[in-house]
Formats: sequence, structure tokens, C-alpha cells
Amino acid sequence: MIAILFCLIAGDVKETETYRHIRESIDQVSAIDTHDHLRPFELLPRDATPEGPRVTLRSQWAGSYFSWTSRVEPWPDDRFFDTWWNLAKPVFKNARATSFYRYMLPAWQDFYGINFDTITDEQARQLNQQIVSNYANAQWQDDVITERARIELMVNDPYWGRLDLDNCFPKTRYMAGVLNVTTLVTGHHSSRSMGTSSPYWFAEKNGMKLDSFDDYLAVVNAIFDKAVAVRIVVGLKSTQAYERTLYFEEVPKEKATQAFGKKPAELTEDQQKHFEDFMFWHLASLAAKYGFPFQIHTGQARVQGSNPMLLANLIQGNPRTKFCLFHGGYPWIGETGVLAQRFPNVWIDSNWLPQLNYTMAKRAYQEWLDAIPSNRILWGADNAYAEGIYGATITTRQCLAEALAEKVIRKEIREEDAIHIGRQVMRENALEVFPSLKTMLWRKE
Repeated sequence: MIAILFCLIAGDVKETETYRHIRESIDQVSAIDTHDHLRPFELLPRDATPEGPRVTLRSQWAGSYFSWTSRVEPWPDDRFFDTWWNLAKPVFKNARATSFYRYMLPAWQDFYGINFDTITDEQARQLNQQIVSNYANAQWQDDVITERARIELMVNDPYWGRLDLDNCFPKTRYMAGVLNVTTLVTGHHSSRSMGTSSPYWFAEKNGMKLDSFDDYLAVVNAIFDKAVAVRIVVGLKSTQAYERTLYFEEVPKEKATQAFGKKPAELTEDQQKHFEDFMFWHLASLAAKYGFPFQIHTGQARVQGSNPMLLANLIQGNPRTKFCLFHGGYPWIGETGVLAQRFPNVWIDSNWLPQLNYTMAKRAYQEWLDAIPSNRILWGADNAYAEGIYGATITTRQCLAEALAEKVIRKEIREEDAIHIGRQVMRENALEVFPSLKTMLWRKE
């Protein structure tokens, strides 16, 4: 026991038998991943190499969250990997301790046998060649996700074509999806159009008129009906936190009507907000009507105004709607825990948090388990490439196992309870929140 306590105090809980038992159990869970951005294979971003467009080491790093805090050099005009690597490699030296860097390391080590911390030029060249070779076939990413990451189902957010619901999701057995409603909140005029993410595109495609606000609401209803019809959509998703405050007031329809049909330059700031506020409450109501949990990006976006506490009035005013608060509200993890403690229709989704800040993620799991029942916490990989999804999954399993092992060693919970909680977070809670996922399961558990 003295040795165990020393390991815990020294921050080396991974050396204990308790950690190993819990980690082994969590690693065996066939996970349900509540959030990713995996494109159809043919739409994956590729670099222009001398042999043609290819998924490269650069495109992997550029498609990861490493680029949020460190520069990823653009692909060179001469199209050669060596040119890019000579420019790119100095940047990694200053990022070694960041979670945005370290979450990618398991993929390089486990798939390619490369320790990226000590990578040589020749190893980098070989790594790039192996990535190019692997991505010659879509089967590679499917195998990484389902077999190596051991993910049974993934809930995908197709931000590149949000309303093209027939074509925006990769057609694989592990794919579920969300209806991203961000553009519906801001659609007061067609000039806000975003291609296949636009409600005006959807209306034109389906022969619907869009001359009034009532027409607009009818189009929104049709979009929801379509989401049900494709049988792959299991919830809603909003990224409004990247654009504005998360405080949405309940406003009457008449105020939203005044803004409809006006160009952004013709609106006052209040009119713009009234339209968006009405629509967000309307979508929260539709979420309950259609049985769609509502995933909302909180924290780490447009930081001013992204504190999840700003959603309290919306959550309280829509008690039949299931709200999944993304990223643990980072950096407001305690505030997110309070919302879940106060409102039974709130779930905390920890997706992205271990990549944002591993230390805070481990602390968050422990704080949340102190505050709320263990069936109220979810996870997701939140990545765009298979290697990133794998790295995020491994990192989350490790982070959760560390958090639980420390609580066991401190005698706050029993080991068998920790193992049960690990399975809940990685799988069972998602099936509880998104019951339609149960009809999509394909792996024998």
C-alpha cells in the first residue's frame, strides 16, 4: 500500500496494478464515439505530390488539432515531402509537452513503429511513404477505427455539407450522424448561404417556396423530417459558440419575423440576435419533439460568451430536451458539472477535452464523478482522420483509467465500480442518451 500511495503522490499511477486492471477493462470496451468529423474517403484532404493527390504526414498533422497552437507548414510548391519536412520539423520541438501534439503520438508508434519525439529525417520519410500507401485504400481507415481503436459506432458531424443528408456521411457500418443546425439559426436571408449547408439550398432542391418566415419554419420542419427519413441521424449539433454568445433569450416569433428576409447590413444587432435567439429555442423544442439529443459546443471557441452557464435559461426552459454539453465546457469544467448536477436533462460530453488539456481532463472526470451520477458522462474522439481518431481514443481511455485508478487508490470507489464506470463512459451512456444507436449495433459484445 505504501508503494501504491507513493506512485499516486509521484503522479505515476500508471505503474500500479489498479491502473492496469482498469485500463485493460476500458481497452476492451467496444466504444460508442459521440463526435467526429470523418469525411467520405474520397473527400479527405490530400496534398499535391508528384504522383498526384495523396494523404500525407503533413495532411495528417494539418487535419489534427496541432494546428490550433502550432504552425503546420503549407505543402511546398515543388510538391516534395523532403522540402516540407525540412521546414516543418523545427516547430514540433516547442510543442512536445502540449496535449494537441501528444495525442497523435500513439498512432505513429502503434501503426508505424515511430517515436515521433526522436524521429529522424529518414524515419519521417518512411512514415510519410507508409501513410501514402495505407491511404490508397479506404479499408485502412475503416480497420483503424473499428479494429485498432475498437469503435463500434461513431456519431459524425458533416460540417462540409450539413444539409445534404443523402451524401454527407461516409457509408460504413460504424457511421451514425447528427443534423448540424448552425446555419438554421442564422438563416434570415439567402446571402448567409453556405452551399449544401444552407436551408435555401435545401428548399430549392426540394421545390419548396421560401418567401416568408412561416415558409422558413416549414423548410426547417422538412429538414428534420429528412433527418428522420435517412435513418442515420441520431441528434442535433450546434457550433454557434464560434460565432456569438451562448446566451439565448426566449423571444416571441414576431421579433424573429421582423428580421426575416433582410440582408445582414440591413439588420440592427438586436434584430439579428432576436432572430437567432428565437431559432435556437425553436430548435431546442424541435429536438424534444423529434427525440433528438441536442449537442452544443461550449467553451474554447469564441471564448468570450462560450461559458456553458449561459445556457442555463435555455436548459431550464426546455426540460424535455436532452442537452449534451461538448468539450466539458473547457475551461469551465466545474460550471459544466454544476449544470449537469442541477438539471437532469444535461449530459457532459468530454470529447476533445483530453486533447485540449490532458491534465484538466483527468481532473474533470474526477470532479464530475463527485458531482453527478456516472451515467451522465460521454466521450468522443472529435477528429477528421483515422490516425487522429485512434490517438484521441487511446488518450481518452488512458486519461479515464488514470482518473478512476486514483479514486480507487484513495478508496473513494471500489475497483469493480471503476471498471463499471469506464464502460459506461466509453459505451453504455451513449446508448442511453441516443437510443436509436441500439438499432445500428453490429459487433457482438
